[in-house]
Amino acid sequence: MSTSPDAGPTEWVSREEVGVGPWPGDWPTDERYDPDLLRDGDRRNVVDAYRYWRREAIVSDVDRRRHPFHVAIENFQHDHNIGTVVRTANAFAAAEVHIVGRRRWNRRGAMVTDRYQHLRHHDDVSGLVSFAAEHGLAVVAVDNTPGSEPVETASLPRECVLVFGQEGPGLSEGTQEAASLVVSIAQFGTTRSINAGVAAGIVMHAWVRQHADLSTAW
Repeated sequence: MSTSPDAGPTEWVSREEVGVGPWPGDWPTDERYDPDLLRDGDRRNVVDAYRYWRREAIVSDVDRRRHPFHVAIENFQHDHNIGTVVRTANAFAAAEVHIVGRRRWNRRGAMVTDRYQHLRHHDDVSGLVSFAAEHGLAVVAVDNTPGSEPVETASLPRECVLVFGQEGPGLSEGTQEAASLVVSIAQFGTTRSINAGVAAGIVMHAWVRQHADLSTAW
C-alpha cells in the first residue's frame, strides 16, 4: 500500500496498479507535464487526456469548460454523503461545491476528486443564499415536499445552485424559504426518501441532459 499520507482509495497500489508507467522516450517540453510523473509514472485516477499533467494544469483546463451550475449540501450533522456529492460534481464539471454548516467532512467518498473540484464553505444557509444572489444563481432545492415539481419534467435554470439536505432531517427551513424552485425525484417504492448522494447524482444529470454540450464529454 502507498505510504503517502495524501493517497486516496483510487491511488492505493496494494492490488493491481492503475494508470501508466514512466514516459517512454524523450520527455515533452510542455509546462503542463509533471517531471515526477514523467519519471515515475502516473497512477492517478484521471482520464487519459490528463496523464502526466500537473494537478494545477488539470484544474486550470477543467476551469475553461466548467458548467455554470453549483451544488450545495447541508452539513449540520456531519453528513456522510458529501464525498459522493463532490465526486459526482467533479464528474459533471460543476462550477463549485458548497458545504453549508460544519467545515469538516469525510473526504474518503470523494475518491481524491476533491483535488480537482472547487469547494467553498459557508457557516450557515444565509451565507450560501448571499453568494447565490451576488452571482445571479437561482436557488433550486431538492426535496419531496408538497408542491415540489418532478425533476423529470421541470426546467432547471442554467445558472443555479442545486441544494441538497441531509439524511433524515432533509433541507433546513432557511433553504426551503430561499428556493425559487423546489424539485423532487419520482419514486415508486415503499419509502419517500432516497440517499442524498444518489439524489444529487440524479439531479445533476438532469441538469446535464438539459444544458450540457454532450459532444464535449469524454
